[in-house]
Parts: sequence; structure tokens; C-alpha cells
Amino acid sequence: MIFRIVFLCLILLVIELYTFQVLKTLIKSKPILFSIQIISILVLVYIVYSLMQFDRSVGQTKQMMVVMGLLLIVYVPKLILTLILMGEDIFRLGAGTVNYFVNYDKNTDFLNSRRKFISQIGLGLAAVPFLSLIYGVTIGKYNYKVIKQRIFFPDLPDAFDGFTITQISDVHSGSFDNPEKINYAIDLVNEQNSDMILFTGDIVNTDAKEMHPWIETFNRIKKHEYGKYSVLGNHDYGEYVTWPSEVAKEDNFKAIKDLYGQIGFKLMLNEHTFIEKGDEKIALIGVENWGHNFKKAGDIDKASQYVNKEDFKILMSHDPSHWEYEVQHHDKNFHLTLSGHTHGMQFGIEIPGYFKWSLAQYVYKQWAGLYENLGRYVYVNRGFGFHAYPGRVGIMPEITVIELKKGVNVA
Repeated sequence: MIFRIVFLCLILLVIELYTFQVLKTLIKSKPILFSIQIISILVLVYIVYSLMQFDRSVGQTKQMMVVMGLLLIVYVPKLILTLILMGEDIFRLGAGTVNYFVNYDKNTDFLNSRRKFISQIGLGLAAVPFLSLIYGVTIGKYNYKVIKQRIFFPDLPDAFDGFTITQISDVHSGSFDNPEKINYAIDLVNEQNSDMILFTGDIVNTDAKEMHPWIETFNRIKKHEYGKYSVLGNHDYGEYVTWPSEVAKEDNFKAIKDLYGQIGFKLMLNEHTFIEKGDEKIALIGVENWGHNFKKAGDIDKASQYVNKEDFKILMSHDPSHWEYEVQHHDKNFHLTLSGHTHGMQFGIEIPGYFKWSLAQYVYKQWAGLYENLGRYVYVNRGFGFHAYPGRVGIMPEITVIELKKGVNVA
């Protein structure tokens, strides 16, 4: 831990030195430069001190989220400045070397002075993430979007043609700080009037107590005709903190599982149920968390033990890497998998229907929205809440409404 903080401090100091070079090029007033330096030092000291105070027995707190937000808001723009000036330095070094050893001009300085317009360009580019991150923590984190997705299946039972499912995922209730916005989101959920609602995990960050102030709010989610079902996410196991004992950890895990029932959801733990409509049915299967780089408690074979290959199946599995590694080629033919987990990294660029980018795509092949392979689909919800960085930029909190349709998609 100490080594990591020392390493981080060295990186931040390099970033601060390069940022000062930019400011020195653009600002000639020494009192203003001095004031900026003092503020920068104070912010750096506060961030480093806060990181050193991190208590692994407590985990993420509201204060730590503020620190993470401040770290990104302050240092991502400065990092961009640093990279631009490093590029200029490489150019200056190359030009100086050519001038000294090739042109044999010993009368000019080895390194040319910094060019003001490069610093101006760097400052302009750095303003983009700075303003975006400010937006993310003030507006973006509660800028809920209802995303509607229609999916066609040739073998969907006729009775379920037009059946609608609302999906929420990754609530992370321990991060919430605005009851009015959360109530607004619950109203959006209720306005969809879906046949069924599914919650694909991560009700808390770590501790069951995080959800206690929000139980009444989430109990406002109305009853759905065909039920309210949920599965666990990786954060629901309480494995990202140090517990005083295994008993305390198990007690917390039990309390977290109970939370889903307290807000009216049936928690599915490697099991299935049949949803019946008229004389026909579909299978709903819920597995515990299974992630390629996370906890592998999910058991798809156990969960679907008494489900036939011919049955139409909807699978709830928190981590989309489960679909990538186990589900999409499974013999039992899981028609639709609903996942979450990635949050789309809470930062990216998305123009619906045209362009979608996030750092998440370099970690997960399926990271936001709908993906298909040989007629089998996975939908990755972008998440209801937020975690670590207390905001969202470009990748907004999502309430998904999926409509099942009988037939072949000709679009």
C-alpha cells in the first residue's frame, strides 16, 4: 500500500511540474502563479493524506468517493497537458540533437524554448475532460435514461409475443446522496408498466447497512403482474473489505440477501422458475455471480437442471463475461441473458445507433447494450447507480425495457 502511494505521488509530482510549465508559459503574473502553486500543493496533500487514511475494514465511504472524484477532476486534465508537453519535449530533444550533431551549430541553445501555442492547445484540450468530469459529478450521475430494446426470437411462445421486461442493475445504494433523484428514478421504473421486472445484482457497495435508508424508496417499485426477480452481483458478497471475522462476513452476506426480499424481489440463487402465461411458459433462470476475473459462485448447470433445451429461457447473470465464456455456446441454448456489472466504466462517448466507446470495451467484449451470437443474445445494462468515481460522463444511468417479439429481426 505504501509503495503504491509513493509511486502515485511521484507520478502526480511529474504531472504537477509539467502543468506548471504550461502555466508559466501562459501566465506572467508571479502572484497568480504562486497562488495556483499553493492551491495545487494543498489539493495534492489532501488527496494523498486521504488515500493513506483508507481503512480496508470500512471500504469505500462518501469521503473517499469525493477524493476519487477530486483526483480525476484535477489530474486527468493535467495528465493531458503533461502528455502534450512530453510530446513537445521529444520534438525539442530531437531538433536539438539534429542541430548539435548534424548541423554543427554550437551557438544556439540545445533545447528551443517552449512554444506558447502548444501550451494553449494543451489547455484547450484539457478543458474538455475537466468540464465533462464536473458535469458527471453534478448532473450526469442522476441523468437517468430509459432505453427500450425490442428483440425477436423465432421460437418465442406465442403468448409471450410483446411481453415486456424492465431491467435494473448495479444500484450501489451506498453511493447515493440525493433522495429526490432516486425517487424520480423509481417513478421512471413504474412508468414503464412492464409485465415483469428483473434486478441483476449489486444492491450495495459492501455493507448491508448501506441500503437501509433506501428500502422504503425501493419498495415504491410497484408489483409487476409476472413478478419481481433478482440475482446477486460481485459486490453483494462483501469481499472488498477486511472483516473482523468470517462470522461477521457471513452475517453481512445473509443480511444483503435479505435486502432483496425486503424490497419485494425474489432472489434467485442458482435456480429457476417458470413464468406462465395462458397455456404457455418460459423459463427464468438466476445464477449467483460468475465473472472471468471475479467470484465464480454461479452454477448454470445446477440452475437449469430441470429446464429442457427446447424451453425458451431468460438468464439473469450479473457479469457479462459469464455469457462470453460459458453461456453463449451452452448446449441448453439460453435465448436471452441479462447482465450489468461494467457500468460502461461510467465514462465514455455514446451516440445511440451510431457510435459507442468506453475504456470498458478493452476489458469486456460485451460492455453496454445488446450483443448477439447465433441467435443468442446478451443485454448489458449500464447500471442504475455509480461506484468509485461519483459521477457519469457519456454513459448514463440506465433503466432498460426489453420487449420480446415472435419472429425474425429483418432490420
